[in-house]
Amino acid sequence: MDTSKNLGPSTAPTSVAGEGETSFRSSLGVGSIVFMVVAAAAPLGVVAATFPVIISVEQSIGAPLFLLMVTALLTVFAVGYTAMSRYVPNAGAFYSYIQAGLGRIIGTGCATLAYVSYLMLLVGSTTYLGVNASNAGRIFLHIDLPWWAWCLIAFALAGYLGYRNVDLSARVLGLVLVLEAVIVIVIDTAIILQGGEEGLSAEPFSPSMLTQGAPGLGFMFAFLCFLGFEATAVFRNEAKDPVRTIPRATYIAVIGIGLFYTVTMWCVIMGVGPSRAVAVTGDDPTVAVLNLASEYVGPIARDVMLVLLVSSQFACTLAFHNVLTRYQYTMGTKGVIPRSLGRISAKHHAPSRSSAVISLITVVSMMMIVALGLDPISEAFTWLSGAATLGIIIIIMMTTTGIAVIRFFRHHPTSDGTWTTLIAPAVSSIGMVVVLVIAIQNFGLLVGENTAAEVALGVILAVAFAAGVIIAVTMRRYRPAHYESLERDSDKTQQQSKTTNL
Repeated sequence: MDTSKNLGPSTAPTSVAGEGETSFRSSLGVGSIVFMVVAAAAPLGVVAATFPVIISVEQSIGAPLFLLMVTALLTVFAVGYTAMSRYVPNAGAFYSYIQAGLGRIIGTGCATLAYVSYLMLLVGSTTYLGVNASNAGRIFLHIDLPWWAWCLIAFALAGYLGYRNVDLSARVLGLVLVLEAVIVIVIDTAIILQGGEEGLSAEPFSPSMLTQGAPGLGFMFAFLCFLGFEATAVFRNEAKDPVRTIPRATYIAVIGIGLFYTVTMWCVIMGVGPSRAVAVTGDDPTVAVLNLASEYVGPIARDVMLVLLVSSQFACTLAFHNVLTRYQYTMGTKGVIPRSLGRISAKHHAPSRSSAVISLITVVSMMMIVALGLDPISEAFTWLSGAATLGIIIIIMMTTTGIAVIRFFRHHPTSDGTWTTLIAPAVSSIGMVVVLVIAIQNFGLLVGENTAAEVALGVILAVAFAAGVIIAVTMRRYRPAHYESLERDSDKTQQQSKTTNL
């Protein structure tokens, strides 16, 4: 590779296909991509389930400040990330950037680690959906199905939507996201208009919050609330104008999620009362926000929130199904896994075969959880989501990608300024290293303080990365042509895959 040439943004159309070939349908605008990635963050689920945990774990009311700090950190991170997206035009997102900046072997290791981490997250988050859906089914529909049955229904529906063109998924996720936002805004507005429990104050934003309770844990859990924003680049091949659409969608997702969470967390603390917030959320974090809905808006708001929690968590399942499908598709086009998974459906203009395989894997995984007798929340959800969080957000996407961005632009001069190519990635990388240290120190907390699970899940993450490294080394020795293709942008391969009649 000539590392001295100047690069220009890749503007090759993503919907062009040669004779006998099928491409993605480039139909997603900024709004559609924002809906896809914000839905993956499951904002209502975060507000109702994660916010009380953050307050109780950090033992202070500084969560709004931590959310604001994380928003600023990820916005700075997005500067280099979105700039690099113009020069790495494929759907591999973070691991493609790591590969471009740090080489094929590390990049492929991160690819398999990302794949396993997203898979754990998809399965783990759906177990939580199953429990909530089972409860809601009994209350509102008088249907008594076990939690795992609802999980299989969710996987089947996500598989159906994921098999088809991404536009359908975007419309479903957009509707769910709007409903989530509306109910939260209604509750926020009611708390503000009624003056909260003890009056409104800016105390949660005081710098003194940085020294109270356990600020490290507060910052780490605040960071986890943004899980999903990074998926904007995964939909690059399906964007109408990826050079403009991906950066805009990324900034809107990060800043929009950040401000929404910051304001809502402040409202939750005001609604409960600053002096009571830690005690109330510590007593029973699962109902703290639901009780606020009932108190400030009315019992109907609590019921609506219960139903929308299920739809929010399904939106998360669907969003991560689509993300994982495209990660698998990209690895297929590069020969890291069977190339048959790197094909586009002639009928749906989507990686339908990859989606079907993901559906099969998730169903088998869920059946294994049931066969092992794992508790869906305290074991399956806690273990899998905790391990996935460490694997996805901290190790692969943030720390390593920031370093990869710096190295990429150092060896590939562009017209982008120093702020974009060096300062912003360096600042964000330092911040991510801090989060990485905190997460590793508290990995036991992420997986429920279970030593056996902590060791086993840590080994799984290590093996996942090692598997990718071994695959790359093997390709270099026995399939040199395929190995060389890993470093190319593979624009034609990514955008003009062979036709399949799925």
